[in-house]
Amino acid sequence: MAKTFSLMIHGGAGALDNIKDDRIAVRYLESLRVILEHGRESLAQDATAVEAVETCASQLEDDPLFNAGCGSVLTEHGHVEMDAGIMDGRDLTAGAVAAVSNIANPIQLARLVMDGSEHLMLSGEGALRFADHCGMERTPDHYFLTPERVAQLNTARLKHRVMLDHDDAEDAGEEQKYGTIGAVARDASGNLAAATSTGGIVNKRMGRVGDSPVIGAGLYADNETCAVSATGYGEHLMRAVIAKTISDLILFQGYGAQDAVTAGIAYLQRKVAGRGGVIVIDKAGYCAGGFTTRKMIHGWIEHGGETICRF
Repeated sequence: MAKTFSLMIHGGAGALDNIKDDRIAVRYLESLRVILEHGRESLAQDATAVEAVETCASQLEDDPLFNAGCGSVLTEHGHVEMDAGIMDGRDLTAGAVAAVSNIANPIQLARLVMDGSEHLMLSGEGALRFADHCGMERTPDHYFLTPERVAQLNTARLKHRVMLDHDDAEDAGEEQKYGTIGAVARDASGNLAAATSTGGIVNKRMGRVGDSPVIGAGLYADNETCAVSATGYGEHLMRAVIAKTISDLILFQGYGAQDAVTAGIAYLQRKVAGRGGVIVIDKAGYCAGGFTTRKMIHGWIEHGGETICRF
């Protein structure tokens, strides 16, 4: 398996039963398929795992179907505040940004933090000033304000509640877009990487930061174990440190990807009744996914084989 690559991406976990229109379901799956095929081409041309997860995450951010980048949900004040993180399994270097606005691809800014700063995470105005320093252009507010997200915020305000983008249909009472996005990869050289990006939760308080940029919670990558990207209720995932928990199951118990996911998801459920899911590629390139919600939008290419996408 030394000369093959593996790639997984996700577009969020939730009920998904409320996507009753087959055309909408097809749009989700087709978006994943196109992005996976683009990732396949890159990895086949010897892209690194870090390059692959960054480009796949960027494309997911660009698709308004998903709650990241262009399709990000809105805060209590009707603004977009996004979080993102990226990690290199070769040496555990990582970069993350939190509560950033007017950045079309927060994952690319996280990569700049990883490669071009002495820090691991920058937030808010400090992250934006670093983006300016790196020559990254600001994107106007209207790019992010999709009609679906504005309507979603209005519903949340009427209910006087914070709404997860992953809420079950009976809880949310409406159709939802499901969306924190992520990517994990093992390149042809055997190196692992992970990336996660999100707009957060609907009607959230200004400055709220979820699991997506938190190393060990929303993502983790270590060549000795695996690469993980998580999605779901960030407060649950942070409390369970779910990504590092799965890595540790491989490191200390000798599990493969599927056994580690099964045990990690059981731990998440048992300890905090956690709602969410993970995608994982282990050091041997095997892919696995698991979730406590009804479904999770995800797809994968294992050892350079068939492209598979499913809810």
